[in-house]
Amino acid sequence: MRRLIVNADDYGLTPGINRAVAELHAANALSSATLMATAPDGPFAEAVSQAAQMSSLGVGCHVVLVDGIPALPVREIPSLVSGTEFRPKLGAFVADLLCGRISETDIEKEAVAQIRKLQLAGISVTHVDTHKHTHMFPRVLRPLVRAALACGVKAIRNPFEPDWALQATSRAGRVRKMQVRLLRSQSASFAREIRKSGLMTTDGAIGVLATGSLDEPTAEHLLSALPEGTWELVCHPGYNDADLQRQRTRLRESRDIERRALLKAVPGAQIKVIHFGQL
Repeated sequence: MRRLIVNADDYGLTPGINRAVAELHAANALSSATLMATAPDGPFAEAVSQAAQMSSLGVGCHVVLVDGIPALPVREIPSLVSGTEFRPKLGAFVADLLCGRISETDIEKEAVAQIRKLQLAGISVTHVDTHKHTHMFPRVLRPLVRAALACGVKAIRNPFEPDWALQATSRAGRVRKMQVRLLRSQSASFAREIRKSGLMTTDGAIGVLATGSLDEPTAEHLLSALPEGTWELVCHPGYNDADLQRQRTRLRESRDIERRALLKAVPGAQIKVIHFGQL
């Protein structure tokens, strides 16, 4: 059987992203979304209210450790912050992580705080993933797993993209292809940690390479190439409106393109669409 989780990241960031999640779910083009616990208050509250009315939508926690603000006071997680915010760039985060300048204890505390914020808001958290896929690295994965288990969350994103999906993503640039392939060096340690933890996950993620370039032909090509197993299509749909323009994100015009691509490609595909809570 071919099973697919279609998950929208950055839920709660803007009203336009919330609107896209609701519209896509109603059209059977989206089954899951990961909510940002530290998103702006208005869009966050709107997403929580919206999710309560969509019982068939799986909602996870999009744990943010870079390029955002923490849920905890900065004095409680000093190794994670620069001033009052997380490090703005992924490269700086990874460099400090690998050099041992970021505490796993701080990561675990912050992840627990973000997950529990969603749970206290009434969200039954189906799974966790991370902004910019930082849990590819063992020094983030280990404390994230501990946080998930402490909060009763039973599933986690497998962020590694298989060869068949990379080959089906023809429009991605060479540099990004090289980065995604290089990061797969962490996949064996991910698999060992997840087996040991007892958390559930998928056979892999698709759409990671296509972030920013997931148009209709790419989506259709990925879905037609989907083999047996359980996979997650990682996507970032939305509306490129004034609220999005005020956010610090490179994904603007591409969110409109992804939204339209999912509407066209997913509903007619002969694939069983599920969410993480149905693993």
